[in-house]
Amino acid sequence: MTTELSRPVSVAKLGREGHAIVVRATQEECAAVAARMDLPAIQSLECFFNLTLEDDGVSVFAEGRLRAEVTRVCVASAEEFETPVDDEFEIRFVPAGEEREDPNPDLPDEIPYEAGTIDLGEATAEQLGLALDPYPRIDGATVPTIDDDDEDSPFSVLARRAGPDQTRQ
Repeated sequence: MTTELSRPVSVAKLGREGHAIVVRATQEECAAVAARMDLPAIQSLECFFNLTLEDDGVSVFAEGRLRAEVTRVCVASAEEFETPVDDEFEIRFVPAGEEREDPNPDLPDEIPYEAGTIDLGEATAEQLGLALDPYPRIDGATVPTIDDDDEDSPFSVLARRAGPDQTRQ
């Protein structure tokens, strides 16, 4: 699977003592991830992972911290603005088909992998998507007010066109 941001890591090369790995997206990767997430831009994107192979020898526990600078569109004013993203998370990489049947919200999310390789780049992109505010808003932004004078409201205009005999009571 090719993604906009790919950093494959072989599970066989991980030990139980833990590995620290940093994923830093290039400008081209930032642009591709921004397009995927329908963002105007991503100025920077990096994720710090501490990976530990679990006792079963195939699952990998990851503690991470994601940092990014992204351009968003304010839901109130429709203006673009830059905002930082800083998020800490825990996830587990598990072989495909071995995910929990009933996801427990108190346990780390599971990301399936195949062919003995986890993709920290894709995990970075997914964590960014989860960390983004679904309703981004500039501080102090307000929704523009519309002066809805009864004389000029769409319903008033229609009522005047219909005439007094055709309006419903």
